[in-house]
Amino acid sequence: MSHQALKTVLVVDDEPEIRKLVGAMVTQFGYSVLTADSGDHALTVYKNHKSPIDLLITDVVAPGMSGPMLADKLSAIQPDLKVLYISGYDNTHVVQKYVVEKGHALLPKPFTMEELQANITELLKPPRRQAAERASASTGQDAGPTQ
Repeated sequence: MSHQALKTVLVVDDEPEIRKLVGAMVTQFGYSVLTADSGDHALTVYKNHKSPIDLLITDVVAPGMSGPMLADKLSAIQPDLKVLYISGYDNTHVVQKYVVEKGHALLPKPFTMEELQANITELLKPPRRQAAERASASTGQDAGPTQ
């Protein structure tokens, strides 16, 4: 079983074609995929799923509950949840204020399969590796000669 198969991705988009396409791509990358057509539906899917969700991929602008509102609700339940926002409106006030200015990952629509995979891979890097990289970087700085 691949490492990715252990990871679960929740894809939320109100447009059925986009939801199905992104879900199919993520499945091809080797991840387990859950889909929802709204924020409320995503909360139900999340609550019915028996294990943590590793990544939420959600549209920023959606009828009812926006992507950032959904991410806030799910992050309150699962603080380590990673989020990738997708949007066809990457220069709007909502996207700038709630995604870009807060440092969240944003993938503008349309995007390629390779761009999606690169974003997912980056977000789901094991924390141990990131911590080890920081530790080795600081060790390298501290290990220099002293005078």
